[in-house]
Amino acid sequence: EVQLQASGGGLVQPGGSLRLSCQASGFTFKDYSIAWFHQVPGKGREAVSCISKTDGSTYYADSVKGRFSISSDTAKNTVYLQMNSLKPEDTGVYYCAVDSYARVGAFPSWAYDYWGQGTLVTVSS
Repeated sequence: EVQLQASGGGLVQPGGSLRLSCQASGFTFKDYSIAWFHQVPGKGREAVSCISKTDGSTYYADSVKGRFSISSDTAKNTVYLQMNSLKPEDTGVYYCAVDSYARVGAFPSWAYDYWGQGTLVTVSS
């Protein structure tokens, strides 16, 4: 059974930093990609970043380029999202998700096969 455990959210002041973690287990397929999605109340989930397990290629939404950085630790089966220079508009629930087709880019949420439970990020003074 594929399981994703997201963690690392919290309350931070504007300009601050957080690091989200997504620990994965139970994978039976070799190639996949993991993405982080952002969701605010009343809106759908939007991909903010993605990384390929196959070749390490990455994607960033324009809204987070230069501020967020995605990385993976193969030994720990964990993907990280380092979030710097946080803004109030970054507030929301962050979900990690797996695409078993290993695509990297701005794919919609329905393209992803498995989801973590979400972690809340609040950027406020």
